[in-house]
Amino acid sequence: QVQLVESGGGSVQAGGSLRLSCVVYGYTYVIESIDCWAWFRQAPGKEREGVATIDSDVITTYADSVKGRFTILQNNAKTTLYLQMNSLKPEDTAMYYCAAAFGRCRSVRSYEYNYWGQGTQVTVSS
Repeated sequence: QVQLVESGGGSVQAGGSLRLSCVVYGYTYVIESIDCWAWFRQAPGKEREGVATIDSDVITTYADSVKGRFTILQNNAKTTLYLQMNSLKPEDTAMYYCAAAFGRCRSVRSYEYNYWGQGTQVTVSS
């Protein structure tokens, strides 16, 4: 019912910036029913971790490791989700995924997200 397609990943030197995009495809009534949008990442050999969330009240949350450097944004139509990443560090290297859930962000666990994108790779060199 909903498809998420990420783009914008790439290779960058430490201190650089990238802007990830996640285009949302699907029926409008389904998209409007989604309360929580998020970015996750997973580095090789590590567990998937939540990076940032934004809910239907435009309340955002961030992992401590990215606070002050990353910003999650969404257009009004909820058809595109963004992750602006500044001051990138080598430890930010990972596959980044966007995800969506019908529940509220504060109550949804990572495995409860309803839709996931295919991921976009971010590599930060020192």
